[in-house]
Amino acid sequence: MAPAAPAGRRVAGARPHAAASARPYPGPVSTSPLSLEPDTDALRGAVELLTGRPLVALTGAGLSTDSGIPDYRGPGSPRRTPMTYTEFVSGPEAQRRYWARSHVGWARMAHAEPNAGHRAVAALEQAGVVHGVITQNVDGLHRAAGSRAVIDLHGRIGDVVCLGCRRISPRDALQERLAALNPGFVESVGPAVEAAPDGDAVLTEVAGFRLAACTGCGGVLKPDVVFFGENVPRDRVDRAYALVDALAADDGALLVAGSSLTVMSGLRFVRRARQLDVPVVIVNRGATRGDDLADVLVDRGCSETLTALAGVL
Repeated sequence: MAPAAPAGRRVAGARPHAAASARPYPGPVSTSPLSLEPDTDALRGAVELLTGRPLVALTGAGLSTDSGIPDYRGPGSPRRTPMTYTEFVSGPEAQRRYWARSHVGWARMAHAEPNAGHRAVAALEQAGVVHGVITQNVDGLHRAAGSRAVIDLHGRIGDVVCLGCRRISPRDALQERLAALNPGFVESVGPAVEAAPDGDAVLTEVAGFRLAACTGCGGVLKPDVVFFGENVPRDRVDRAYALVDALAADDGALLVAGSSLTVMSGLRFVRRARQLDVPVVIVNRGATRGDDLADVLVDRGCSETLTALAGVL
């Protein structure tokens, strides 16, 4: 007879893991107010599966929404069409559109603070439970919360790279230069402009916005993030795979938080975990592309769920 599955909402085709099932359940999740809310069985199932294991966290935009940063694909998110790499390098017109929008939106991104979910992940790392974080987010909030073993899969919006000489410079310095080149531009669009993901803002009129070039070689500046249509650097992918591979050797588990796993850059690590028989728990509001690969699905917000998990793991 197959070992009993952990409590929670399991998915078709998910296999129970004997090692996890053999562990005694640590007790009710009474330390968290979530224990009295609906769908507690899923949270209990996550606790049962994760307790006693080293973890790697794979995080996405849903983790940062409680910090005021909108996501692309969460429930209720408007349809957005982000700029692609090919479009950005097509010439000054596209670059002007990108940097004008980013100039307005940057202030909001720069002032975002880590939320309870980021702090919970950092606390789990400091406790020796989380051995690494693979994040699809570019906001830097994991590091701001205290996490140190972080792979910024898609880069960091707080850095700028020159496409000519590849020099890296801080985004704050570019913001000052853009403000000097475009006095009054931010004020002219008003405070009601809609924020978009990745430090962007929804603008329709950018004519006349002046671009800033690299101070070293005069080349084109781009945020040091992976645009749609651009490849994640191979070394980051290899380091992320190594974290997942280590889970197989250490009887660990992969904890996905706030990612729809729509793009392959994140989904591939869930697939790798599945191939290695590493348990997978997904915490996300709404369905994800990796649901059929998970052992337990927790359809909740990240902040409250990760806080509850950090209280008992």
